Amino acid sequence: MFRMLASTFALTIAFTSLSFSVACADDKGATTFTDPAKAGADFEIQGEYVGEHETSGGKEKVAFQIIALGNGKFDSVVFLGGLPGDGWKPEAKPHEVVSGEMKDGAAVFSHKGTTLKVSKGVATASGNEKLEFKRVERKSPTLGAKPPEGATVLFDGKSAEGWYQGKLTPDGLLAAGCLGKKDMKDFKLHLEFQTPFMPTARGQGRGNSGVYLQNRYELQVLDSFGLEGKDNECGGFYSIKAPAVNMCFPPLAWQTYDIDFKAARFDDTGKKTANAVVTVLHNGVPIYEKFELPAITPGGQPEKDTAKPLQLQDHGNPVRYRNIWMVEPK
Repeated sequence: MFRMLASTFALTIAFTSLSFSVACADDKGATTFTDPAKAGADFEIQGEYVGEHETSGGKEKVAFQIIALGNGKFDSVVFLGGLPGDGWKPEAKPHEVVSGEMKDGAAVFSHKGTTLKVSKGVATASGNEKLEFKRVERKSPTLGAKPPEGATVLFDGKSAEGWYQGKLTPDGLLAAGCLGKKDMKDFKLHLEFQTPFMPTARGQGRGNSGVYLQNRYELQVLDSFGLEGKDNECGGFYSIKAPAVNMCFPPLAWQTYDIDFKAARFDDTGKKTANAVVTVLHNGVPIYEKFELPAITPGGQPEKDTAKPLQLQDHGNPVRYRNIWMVEPK
């Protein structure tokens, strides 16, 4: 029965002035939250849920991602085997959207005789069998990683002086929309980011920023929780390559990028002889392994045999950063 439930609660479609107040409206009218404690009932429903069901071979882990769309509306996706990065296999792609809405204090999803009710951190499926799923809040294994000896600290929450146009939020975070003063060639980089909760926004208007490596190659930052995982979504190298798996956590969760970058090489005439090579872990899970970047991404500086800094792109949404450091090879 549950494989029927899985097919009915799956997702295939993508969602089509800088402020740090708890709730605000952007220039398109989307309400924006930066404080989880004040993000409301829809935020409390949205998230990841994990449980088990019986199969002929024994128990199998099952997981849901529920995405808030604003005004008590939701979409749901199910993953057989576990969550992305924790048991689910990308080749087992979900294939159907099921919408739900708030009714009597619970989010209710109904399809083909199966009903899923979600309330107070528990999701209960009823139909031919009763199943229960509990909400989980995952954390990256590299969250809070401390810079090793010899590392260059780019941001530690004390000052934004290492960044052109750098601005601190009232709670000591680095606002998107700044360019680093430290030029970088080959490096290992750790940074942490948080996208806002913008339930009524869609697509590129939902928690958008970007990490420009050498100010040339954009690794996208976006609230892509529950989406397909395309090159213009979180973890994508914009217009070039999609991540191996969509490891985006829900908005307002702190997330990590751990990046090993080797710059493009050039000969004495300025001709490129080797592409830049990058390995990226998103929330501790490899999404690129020694991937060659064939060219800059849109908006990037031209490729040359020169070191360039890190840019944290401003796209009009209050994306925040913290704990940024790098290690250069000796």
